[in-house]
Formats: sequence, C-alpha cells, structure tokens
Amino acid sequence: MRISAKGRYAIAALLRMAQAGSDTIVNVTRLSADLGISHIYLEQVFSLLKRSQLVVSIKGAQGGYRLSCRPEQIRVLDILRATDSALFERPGKTLGPDAQDAEAALDLVAARLQKAVEEVLAGITLVDLQEEAARSQGNYMFFI
Repeated sequence: MRISAKGRYAIAALLRMAQAGSDTIVNVTRLSADLGISHIYLEQVFSLLKRSQLVVSIKGAQGGYRLSCRPEQIRVLDILRATDSALFERPGKTLGPDAQDAEAALDLVAARLQKAVEEVLAGITLVDLQEEAARSQGNYMFFI
C-alpha cells in the first residue's frame, strides 16, 4: 500500500496540531517550516482537511487552523479519505468478456483487501500517533 505525499503531510500536520493541543490555533506557515513542507502545498492539504471537517479555519491576524474535535476522535482513515482518495478507489474491469469469472474472483480479493485496510486505519487515532511519536523520542505521555 502506498500513501501519497498529500496523505503523509496531512497525517504529519494533524499530529503536530494534536501535540500542540486540540484547542491550539496553528499557523500553516510555521507548521510548514516545522515539517519541511512547501507552504503552498500544505495549504492545499488543509483545504481538503477543512472540506472534510477535520479542521476549522480561524480568520484574523492570529488565525490559522485548529482541530475540529479531540485527537482521540480523529482516525487515520478519516485523514486519508480526505486527502488520498486514490487509496480507496476500486480497480476497474481489466479482463475480457470471456474471463468474467476471474474478474469476479479479483473483485472478491479487492473487496476483502479494502475492508482489511479500512479496519486497520479506523483503529489508529491521532492519540495513537502522539503516543508513538513520544515513544520514538523517549518521551512518554500520561493521561489522567
């Protein structure tokens, strides 16, 4: 499975926002510098995230974006559906008219694979990513 750059950037950006606090307003320019991502490209990513209601835009001099809900409610599945639609596209028919039985078998494989991928991605939240990021840096999060 291959996640696009847009999907990876969206996950990384929302992870940084979750790390900053779910009510924190994040400036895309600073976020792009922190992540080493093009500001213009990251704005495009945030446009998709806003359309999918994963972030809320805040207007004004101190504006930016904040998470629309708590990190434990945002699943990687939601992020990738917002930004990486090709990941969830069903393959088209590729075999000739005399091979429709094989085509049906391939459809079964694709459907089961799709279901498994969605189940795994639905089971990973921003909190899970925060915990993994903290572990990788030797920091540990404690929830009370």
